[in-house]
Amino acid sequence: MRASRLVSILLMLQTRGRMTAQELAGRLEVSVRTIYRDVESLHAAGIPLYGDAGPRGGYQLLDGYRTRLTGLTADEAESLFLAGLPGPAAELGLGTVVAAAQLKLMAALPVELRDRAGRIQERFLLDAPTWYRDQDPTTYLAAVADAVWNERRIQIRYRRWKQPQEVERRLEPYGLVVKAGRWYLVARAGEDVRTYRVSQILDLQPLEEGFARQEGFDLAAYWAGHLAEFEARLRWGEAVVRLSPRGVERLADLMTPGVVAAARQSALPPDEEGWTRVTVPIESIEHAVGEFLRLGTDAEVLAPAALRERLATTADELARRYRPATTEAAATTAEADLVRMRRTAGAPPIYGDISG
Repeated sequence: MRASRLVSILLMLQTRGRMTAQELAGRLEVSVRTIYRDVESLHAAGIPLYGDAGPRGGYQLLDGYRTRLTGLTADEAESLFLAGLPGPAAELGLGTVVAAAQLKLMAALPVELRDRAGRIQERFLLDAPTWYRDQDPTTYLAAVADAVWNERRIQIRYRRWKQPQEVERRLEPYGLVVKAGRWYLVARAGEDVRTYRVSQILDLQPLEEGFARQEGFDLAAYWAGHLAEFEARLRWGEAVVRLSPRGVERLADLMTPGVVAAARQSALPPDEEGWTRVTVPIESIEHAVGEFLRLGTDAEVLAPAALRERLATTADELARRYRPATTEAAATTAEADLVRMRRTAGAPPIYGDISG
């Protein structure tokens, strides 16, 4: 295990350049003290590695030093063929490049590893986008990717959900993220780093101006924080709901994972009718109405009162819309027909014919 970690330190310094002990420890999930001991071992083995102190310090290899310790284990070779995303690669215009790289890698592997990697491709396929979703239009994806790679500013016209919907933004593009088949641009706008959905870019003008990325910016760390903040915003409040046994089963198919997890954690023992009471987060009253209507008669919202009233009002409106003609309406129509018939026949009006 330690030998593998020493090789990893060497390869990371070779590919990334200067790295601090804290960064190495975070990457390898060990303590900083362990990194210090590993660096001493690499020194003892004759590796030309040195370190600088201070805020801009860290470890790095002497210029020109390259290690040949790049052999792949069986698990590493297999994982490379599980990591590919052919759909997003093709959207970036790199589909043929990825395919060519995999062919070259396959040809370079020993026969045993080649066979195992081939079996991975035959038996596993990653299809990231969700069900029942039209493809996100990404007209400007290539231009965005080019600006990200070359660190060039862009001017965009963007459609957002709040008013005014169409806005102009001058951005410093930091990175691209694909989430559930949708592409998102992480970019600096003024003093803030924000997230923009690529499909909502209405127009894009590449600029000749370059920019310097914020020192220490970590795309993965930013995205993790962005997701946590997004999920927190969704928890506007809570709803107390009774679920039938069928409703409990359907919950996982109809609700988000966060709602399902909250329901499972808060579930009380079933009552005498077999129904279970749960407490789940809701984004808003309006959003929750649509979500709980999907469960139909397998759910009863107990609180908040505003949500219960909205569901009752919606149910009444649906009932009126889909209810067939009532007996009273049918009788009124039949009576009117009888009056017209008697008038045609010259008969005196019947009781209740007030039209004269």
